[in-house]
Amino acid sequence: MSTPEKKPETDRILDHSYDGIQEYDNPMPRWWLGTFAGTVIFSIIYLFNVGPVGNGDGRIADYEADMAKAAAAHPPSGGGDVSAERLLALVTDRAALEDGKKLYATNCAVCHRPDAGGLIGPNLTDGYWLHGGAITDVYKTVTVGVLDKGMPPWGRTLQPMQIQAVVAYVASLKGSNPKDPKAPQGVLNTP
Repeated sequence: MSTPEKKPETDRILDHSYDGIQEYDNPMPRWWLGTFAGTVIFSIIYLFNVGPVGNGDGRIADYEADMAKAAAAHPPSGGGDVSAERLLALVTDRAALEDGKKLYATNCAVCHRPDAGGLIGPNLTDGYWLHGGAITDVYKTVTVGVLDKGMPPWGRTLQPMQIQAVVAYVASLKGSNPKDPKAPQGVLNTP
């Protein structure tokens, strides 16, 4: 019985060369090819979310459940819809007006002046409004902001009760006639 003849190592060198370098034909090991095939199969199962692979209802159902929990734990920062009656009641609440005045001085006076006569932002003491003059419109404007005019969405920074206090304070300033107010802007709001 004769022993099989071994091929010399030169047989595994490919025929082409690049810049004088010849390429050695070294196929991938079978274990590596098996691992690669396994990852391809796993990715197909993962893509289609075939039921509960392991425990649970699948990755999409888990994601939706986690998002529902997060939404319940962190409600929208705008505080939802606030009634006009609630805001108008705060206009007569002395404590709410004091809170609103402090918040206005800290956040709003830079653009609307301390007396609300208007600087970069519009005059808040006259009856003219750019984004609706109803008290609920003012609440919405403060909450979501007016980014194209440079007003930030205060609903992301302030709590809903703080926004209500600021809106009540601004409503209490109507007709206060500050010195040298900014010219009227927007549409006249008649109550």
